[in-house]
Amino acid sequence: MGLMVALIEASKLALSSIPNIELTSFWIIMFTLFFGWKVIAVVIVFILIEGAIYGIQLWWVMYLYAWPLLVLITRIFRKNTSAVFWAFISGIFGLCFGALCSIPYFFIGMSTGGVTAGFRSAFTWWVAGIPWDFVHCAGNFIIMLILYRPISTAMKWMSQGDGVTGS
Repeated sequence: MGLMVALIEASKLALSSIPNIELTSFWIIMFTLFFGWKVIAVVIVFILIEGAIYGIQLWWVMYLYAWPLLVLITRIFRKNTSAVFWAFISGIFGLCFGALCSIPYFFIGMSTGGVTAGFRSAFTWWVAGIPWDFVHCAGNFIIMLILYRPISTAMKWMSQGDGVTGS
């Protein structure tokens, strides 16, 4: 578990200078495919470390549901072994990340001006970030398309006979 969290954190730090290009989605998908529900513990530790490093702010609340949702989606489609399929899933997740992250703005807006203000607040926040969602989508798609096969092969090789997969 510690190595998985370290790999996610190191990858995140290595790409932090490139906006919305990340390996977090890739690693969470890959780890979920190979270790199943056990990855929820990895995601929780990752989220806690992120909060400890960068401070608990509104983005951190978004992480509490966005990353576990990716684990759930991956578990639902876990039988699929197509690199293109997983690139598509990862890309769509990147495209939808801004919409997912707009949810707290609905509640913030609603608390100050009712349901209409909530929708307006969330929608405005989401629309302002759409160009970055496209970057996130493309980055996730390309990363998964390039890395899925070699990393999948390496993970299968490393787990042979160890009973570590989470099917």
